[in-house]
Amino acid sequence: MALGSRQLTHARLRTPRVAAAAGILFSMLLLAVFWLMRRSVPSDPLAPGAWLEGGVENVTLALNLVPFAGVAFLWFVGFLRNRLGSREDRFFATIFLGSALLLVAMLFAAAAVIGAIILAFHTAPETMMNSATFSFGRGLAHGLVNIYLVKTAAVFMITTSTIAIYTGLTSRLLAIGGYGIAAILLIGSYYIDWSILAFPLWVLLVSISIWTDRDNSEACG
Repeated sequence: MALGSRQLTHARLRTPRVAAAAGILFSMLLLAVFWLMRRSVPSDPLAPGAWLEGGVENVTLALNLVPFAGVAFLWFVGFLRNRLGSREDRFFATIFLGSALLLVAMLFAAAAVIGAIILAFHTAPETMMNSATFSFGRGLAHGLVNIYLVKTAAVFMITTSTIAIYTGLTSRLLAIGGYGIAAILLIGSYYIDWSILAFPLWVLLVSISIWTDRDNSEACG
C-alpha cells in the first residue's frame, strides 16, 4: 500500500498541471518583479541614484520575490525535460537545460547586485550616491538583465518551442510564435524598452495552454 501511494504521488508530481501551475506562478512573480523595479528604478543605467533616497520598499519586495520565481521556473523546466522522455535529443536537451540554469543564475546575480547597492547606500549614503561603486553595480545589474538575461531567455524560448513542436506539448501556433518573439529579442531587444516582459508573458501562455490541454492531462492522469 505504501509503494502504491508513493507511485501515485510520483505520478501526480509529473502531471502537466503541476508544471502549468509552476509556469503560471513563475510568470506572475517575474512580471511583478519587473513592475516593482520599474516603478522605482530608472531604465537608464546612467541615471543618478536618487531612487535610493526616495524609498526602496518596492525594490526590496521585488528582490524578495526573485527566489520564489526562480524555484517555480526550475519546476517548470523539470516537467518540460521530463516530457521529452526517451525522445530527448542531447543537443537540444543540453541547450535547453543550460539556458534555463543560466537564466536563473543571472536573475539571482542581478538581484544580489541590486541588494548590495541598497545595503551599501544605507551604510554610507553620502558617499555612495556619486561613487564609482554605485555606477559599476548599477551598470552590472542593467547588463545582466537587459542584455544577457534577455538573450538567454530567447535561446530558452527557441529550444522550448522546438520541444513543443516535437512533443505536441502546446499548439504549433504558440510554438511558432515563440520562435518569432525569440528572434525579436535576440536582434532588437537593445532598442525595445520593456522587451524582457515578452518572456514571462510567453511562458504564461505556454503554461495556460498546458493547463487547458485535456489530452495531456488525461495521458498523465
